[in-house]
Amino acid sequence: MLTEVEGMIISETAYGDTSKIINIFTKEYGIIGVMCKGAKSIKSHLRALTMKFTYGIFYIYYKEDKLSILKDVDILNEFRNIKNDILLISYLNYITELTIQVFKHSEDMTIYELYISVLKKMDEKMNPLILTNILECKYLPFLGVGLELDSCVLCGNKTNIVTIDADIGGYVCKNCYTNQILVSEKTLKLLRMYFYVSIDSISSIKISDEVAKEINFFINRYYDRYTGLYLSSKKFLNQMLSVVD
Repeated sequence: MLTEVEGMIISETAYGDTSKIINIFTKEYGIIGVMCKGAKSIKSHLRALTMKFTYGIFYIYYKEDKLSILKDVDILNEFRNIKNDILLISYLNYITELTIQVFKHSEDMTIYELYISVLKKMDEKMNPLILTNILECKYLPFLGVGLELDSCVLCGNKTNIVTIDADIGGYVCKNCYTNQILVSEKTLKLLRMYFYVSIDSISSIKISDEVAKEINFFINRYYDRYTGLYLSSKKFLNQMLSVVD
């Protein structure tokens, strides 16, 4: 029976001379493999519709735990602004690779909604670094390494918070502070906001470069310290950012 699924193509592999197999991260079934017969042929209308990072409604003959068969695709969003910018493409590659790893860890379908929501905001030309950091924060609980952002991680004190420490995983109050790197009060407040804000509700982003860089530095350290994820796309993105800076 023909089934409609919403999703994003996350990879494609040639199959024979004229066909290909695509993996789609779907809203309904998670990551599924789909056979696209004749999609490599120049005359096939599926040729342009089965490329990596195609987001749309896929009409498939769904087979659980087997390769499904593609019949057609309706594009939902071309993400044209992202795909026309080499830096944003780097963000897209990283966000997608990270999302796949997070989903494989927990298989929670909330991950799909977060992923697509961030890409839509990024395509609207909102700050890609801040959006990526927000997504990274929201993915931490799915990886089992959430942060303590309601009180001091050492003593539980909810007042006099002076900094945040990636090694111990949360806020540090004045009484527990030793030699941790101090960050601004805005950084402390906004990092907590990153965890709780609804991505769909974001209409504009106004955060200073200094605060954004402080938060990004912390999140990078925390991911390196606790997640065990070492993604080639992240390394490439960091290289791109160093060139831009």
